[in-house]
Amino acid sequence: MAVYVYAITAATHPLRLDGVTGVGEPPQKLRTVNGQSLVAVVSDAPDGLRAKRRDVLAHQSVLERLMADGSVLPLRFGGLASDDQAVHQVLDERADSYQERLVALDGCVEFHLKASCDQDALLREILLQSPEARQLNEDIRSGRAGPDLQIALGELVAGEVQLRQESFAAGVVEALRPMARDIRASDPIGGDFVSVSFLVEKARQQEFTAEERDLAEQRGEDFDFRLHGPLPPYSFVESA
Repeated sequence: MAVYVYAITAATHPLRLDGVTGVGEPPQKLRTVNGQSLVAVVSDAPDGLRAKRRDVLAHQSVLERLMADGSVLPLRFGGLASDDQAVHQVLDERADSYQERLVALDGCVEFHLKASCDQDALLREILLQSPEARQLNEDIRSGRAGPDLQIALGELVAGEVQLRQESFAAGVVEALRPMARDIRASDPIGGDFVSVSFLVEKARQQEFTAEERDLAEQRGEDFDFRLHGPLPPYSFVESA
């Protein structure tokens, strides 16, 4: 039977899992697979598992219980192995790497920040600050311009939007970097200009979230900051 893997931790972890159950309906019983120096917390994998609310919360509950007592390498929802032997083999083959990551993540949680800017407000700013863009826009609105000017304005605005978004993102990351032990950036999607995960020591959570709120207030209502966390440090399980 396939094995569902929740997390990897050191063999010295107390593994207080009384009263906590795994995914599935009925909930699967938790157990451990022991390597030489590491332990994986697992259960049997239910057939046809989907990311239903009950199962996602069960996965999260296991991680929260483990993280309360020590450093863990959390797996995202849905992590499977073929059997216990496959888990055991990975624990021993990658023991040195996993031990290094356990040290790096000790006492930390993850916060993930996404932010976007109102595009109309950004366009108004570009037209206000760029004489070239403003002149092109006026020529087009006068009705005297051909399609070449419309293309030129579109290219100019697109370039200015990218420059401003990159500048906004860099400013946000640099302001929050001093409160983070590590950072992982991902490509923003949709209208977002930043998508970054921060590894933050638990003792600095309030400091970090307060700084994020200050940044959002400084940027004003044209910006939408969405901070998710504290989370298990999923983004930092693998070394950079």
